[in-house]
Amino acid sequence: MKRIFDIIASGLGLVVLLPVFLLISIWIKLDSKGPVFYRQVRVGKNNKDFKIFKFRSMYVDSDKGSLVTIGGRDPRITRSGYFIRKYKLDELPQLMNVFVGDMSLVGPRPEVRHYVNYWTEEQMHVLDVRPGITDPASIKYRNENELLEGAEDPEKYYIETIMQEKIKLYLEYVEKSSFFYDMKIIFKTFWTIIKER
Repeated sequence: MKRIFDIIASGLGLVVLLPVFLLISIWIKLDSKGPVFYRQVRVGKNNKDFKIFKFRSMYVDSDKGSLVTIGGRDPRITRSGYFIRKYKLDELPQLMNVFVGDMSLVGPRPEVRHYVNYWTEEQMHVLDVRPGITDPASIKYRNENELLEGAEDPEKYYIETIMQEKIKLYLEYVEKSSFFYDMKIIFKTFWTIIKER
C-alpha cells in the first residue's frame, strides 16, 4: 500500500507542480550560473547509494567544503536559494526519487556516506526502510541551520548531538512505520510549514 501510494502521489505531484518547477528553474538559471538541479549521492535502503534530486540553492562547487549549512545567511547560498530553502521548495524534485523507488514520501532523511560511516551497527537499522522526503526528525529539526549557527564547531555539534537525536527518531519511525502513521506525518509536515510561514 505504501509503495502504491508513493507512486500515485509522486506522479500526480510532478504533473500538478510542473508550472512551479518551470518557474523555479527559470529563476535559478537567471540568478546564478550552473545547473537547475543539484544531485548528491546519499545512502538509501539496504545501505545502497543513490543520487538525490534537489533544486540547486547554492553556488556551484559550494559543497566541496563543509557538508553542513550554517545559519539563515550562509554565503554559499544563492538569492533564489534563500527563498526556495525557506519554503522547502528545493526538496520538491525528490518526488522523482520517490516515483522511481529510491525514496518514499515518508521515511528517515537520507544521509551522505560521510555521516553514515559514524553510525553504530544498531543505528544502521535506519537503512531497513526507504528514506523519505519528510519524517518526525525533519519536523523537529526544521531549523537545524540556525542551531548549527550557534555552535562553536558546527560539524562536531552535528555529529555528536543533532545527528544522534535524529537517528533516535529515525529508529522510532522504523519501529512504528505504517501507512496511517505516514499519513499523520504528511499532514503534520504541511501544517508545520503553513503555521510557520
